Amino acid sequence: EIRQFASFFMERLNITREEGDDYIVVFKRTTNRLILNEAELLLALAQEFQMRTVTVSLEEQSFDSIIQIISGASMLVSMHGAQMITSMFLPRGAAVVELYPYAVNPEQYTPYKTLASLPGMDLQYVAWRNTMEKNSVTYPDRPWDQGGIIHLDKEEQERILASKDVPRHLCCRNPEWLFRIYQDTIVDIASFLDVLREALKKPNLKKAKVASTVHPGRVREPKCQTSVQATNEAKLSVSWQIPWNLKYLKV
Repeated sequence: EIRQFASFFMERLNITREEGDDYIVVFKRTTNRLILNEAELLLALAQEFQMRTVTVSLEEQSFDSIIQIISGASMLVSMHGAQMITSMFLPRGAAVVELYPYAVNPEQYTPYKTLASLPGMDLQYVAWRNTMEKNSVTYPDRPWDQGGIIHLDKEEQERILASKDVPRHLCCRNPEWLFRIYQDTIVDIASFLDVLREALKKPNLKKAKVASTVHPGRVREPKCQTSVQATNEAKLSVSWQIPWNLKYLKV
């Protein structure tokens, strides 16, 4: 359904999928959650995969031009953030690489991992996490909704600064989560490339042409009844309505 929606969306915006050479897209943020060594990261990706690398930015480009570029990419690299919803426009076989700031656990924030892993999306997902505090720049003096913590009492500020992992929390006003997610990050190139090499099943990232897989919905109105006929005889009957979409599937 997401693939169908992406095609419909591109059609309505008159966007054609980019064809030609393989390339990597890096999502650039300009106000917060920055990649501080972006140029170094771009160069490392180009050398590792022997592909050109391009950046896109919500602040500097139109949404339809970003979708057009992403629709032909072999890999999308981005800090965790809402802009990653554009990964739905990647071609099959492409990789989604999500970067997380220091103390933010990828296992707890998985909307784009879930998107990439859905049957029929056919995307490879990779998460990289900054584990080095020295490679992180924090902004305690900012307003609370941009990660500032100076409005908190001293003890709570010290606890947050000492913490190495944001504990589980409810979305989305938790001050420790906001403090950490709005950090800027220097990406450690060596560990980043190690994670990519380990995770990507197809190092050359050639775009796969995989047939879309549609799965049956749930069966409806399942019923299970038992009845005893005699001391040595019992009856079990199970009935259900077939999934609503079964008549559309070649099964």
